[in-house]
Amino acid sequence: MKFKLGELFCGPGGIALGSKEAIVVRKGKKYSIEHEWATDYDQDTCLTYIKNICPKYPSSVICEDVRSLNIDNLSPIDAFAFGFPCNDFSIVGEQKGFKGTFGPLYSYGINVIKKFKPKFFIAENVGGLKNNNEGKAFKTIIDSLIDEGYDVVANLYKFENYEIPQSRHRIIIVGIRKDLGLTFKVPVINNPRVITCREAIETPPIPTDAYNNELTKQSNNVVERLKHIKPGENAFNASLPNHLKLNVKGAQISQIYKRLDPLKPAYTVTGSGGGGTHIYHWSENRSLTNRERARLQTFPDNFIFHGSKESVRKQIGMAVPPKGAKIVFEAILKTFAGVEYESIEPNIQVYNRDLFGNLVLEPNEEYLKSN
Repeated sequence: MKFKLGELFCGPGGIALGSKEAIVVRKGKKYSIEHEWATDYDQDTCLTYIKNICPKYPSSVICEDVRSLNIDNLSPIDAFAFGFPCNDFSIVGEQKGFKGTFGPLYSYGINVIKKFKPKFFIAENVGGLKNNNEGKAFKTIIDSLIDEGYDVVANLYKFENYEIPQSRHRIIIVGIRKDLGLTFKVPVINNPRVITCREAIETPPIPTDAYNNELTKQSNNVVERLKHIKPGENAFNASLPNHLKLNVKGAQISQIYKRLDPLKPAYTVTGSGGGGTHIYHWSENRSLTNRERARLQTFPDNFIFHGSKESVRKQIGMAVPPKGAKIVFEAILKTFAGVEYESIEPNIQVYNRDLFGNLVLEPNEEYLKSN
């Protein structure tokens, strides 16, 4: 069984790469996922996706603002993924939610689901989505997905617990069409090995001719500041001389000029932010290269990003780690194949309804608060 995957807000290809690498075989029958089409608004991002995911079919990637996209022109799919923009739900931003520019864009994913009725979908967003507007935004999204006839499972994945070298926490919502009678379970790795940022970056060594591995020139001021910051410290908790302290009023973001701790997974790789937000090496007085950042996101060294250094930085930071995507897709394929796998209860409970509209899962109190 081969599922044809469509993507909105596809990014550079983290979800797509994970889906391509997810393969399940049972009793000689192969279950896999293949790219059908993808959309994104950013030209560099689309070129990266084409180069790495579908070089023979460049026209299958539509570089267009989703608000002007005519979904009637898209080919049929039976699997769907959409990581709608997280800017308005991230705790790093202003958390405008549905009142922001990007918050309402999830509805375009609902439109695709409504039109194609895929056998399954996954939707990905930041952990802040669950609490935005006292949980009402999350409830609205979940209810919209359930109303389209899907059994929905939502879980906050802490990717460092899935042997990914980064503390990256993301809500992933999996929906399987109700009429198929299948139940998705949240996959788990029992006794996961901790992959440190040092291991991810240094083992094996990055090839000298690797793409996207250019160093960023650091100013003398930045170099001097980093000399006073120990591994795991940032510009606000390190012992800095007065002339190197940051004159910041209000909130002090803990990731500003923060060095990695080589004995731990990295902190979250982000795709935006000005000076001091580029992730800093644990011992060298510099920010990471984009290739080092890509390794923390589990992209292989032969995955080539298109665009300027800053454009590539943004693409890497906004991507879903391919290894994390692969784990979720493998669990979905095992669900369709009838293969048991290690699982845990979802840490976010939601309403689900049977074919007659009756509640079939007791919602937890946290979910009910938004009613």
